[in-house]
Amino acid sequence: QLQLVESGGGLSQPGGSLTLSCTTSGSTLDYKVIGWFRKAPGKEREAVSCFSGGNGRTYYADTVKGRFTITRTNAVNTAYLQMNNLKPEDSAVYYCAARSDYSGTYLGSTLRIKSTDFTSWGQGTQVTVSS
Repeated sequence: QLQLVESGGGLSQPGGSLTLSCTTSGSTLDYKVIGWFRKAPGKEREAVSCFSGGNGRTYYADTVKGRFTITRTNAVNTAYLQMNNLKPEDSAVYYCAARSDYSGTYLGSTLRIKSTDFTSWGQGTQVTVSS
């Protein structure tokens, strides 16, 4: 069973940068989609960015396009979320998640990324953006 562990959260000033890591074990990421989600107090959990291990396709929420970058290191089965130009509204608990995608079509065919589509989750890491 795939296990996910996030790290790298913390405090940043507005305009700063943080890099989140998602280390996986128990299975490879070759036929999986890795997703980063976040949940702020009083808000629903939302998809931030996803990466398809099958074809390299990526997804970014409109609110983070141009500021966040998702990558994956095949050798160590680790996914990263590089977050630049952070804003106070980026403050949330960030979760790493994964789902199977043997056909490699999930990101190309899904109109809305839903947290319920993902079957494995990490424990979350807090990101706070404040001056």
